[in-house]
Amino acid sequence: MSGKRKIIVAVTGASGAIYAKVLLDKLKELQAQTEKIGVVMSDNARDVWQYELGNTLYEDYPFDFYSKNDFYAPFASGSAQYDTMIICPCSMGTLGRIAAGISNDLTTRAADVILKERRKLILVARETPYSLIHINNMKTVTEAGGIICPATPSFYSRPQTFEELAATVTDRVIDLCGLSQHSYRWKE
Repeated sequence: MSGKRKIIVAVTGASGAIYAKVLLDKLKELQAQTEKIGVVMSDNARDVWQYELGNTLYEDYPFDFYSKNDFYAPFASGSAQYDTMIICPCSMGTLGRIAAGISNDLTTRAADVILKERRKLILVARETPYSLIHINNMKTVTEAGGIICPATPSFYSRPQTFEELAATVTDRVIDLCGLSQHSYRWKE
């Protein structure tokens, strides 16, 4: 594998399309640090993006987009050596299928591959409140090596816009990916 990252971004239909947008914007800025970025969006993700953000700008990103059922996508196999997968936002249904090992679409298959290959899986869980089922599924994914990074924004950077607020979460995700970025750091 080269020194550059190969990243999969999956977008589910959970509320919080702003998180996906801000993440994709940041990854676009940081493309010099990546070899490939593959994106898969559920139908519900497209619908939620259009409803919450009022546009279809997800079509304009310079990444490789794959159909939700494209099991020929390179990251459907561990041999493609994608090192990181981010699911942002991650619905509780997607989390549950990953925790149960159900690979019924490209998102859950890719997550299964990332976990079995002992690579980095980051789930930006978006739900409130959590049920015990959600918590147990998070525990299962964590024990399998995944990282639960809830879509819980912080306020100490004094965000002024929705995008700045969303960035308090997505900047953490970028850090977890191992990419270098300029972002707010506590007391720096």
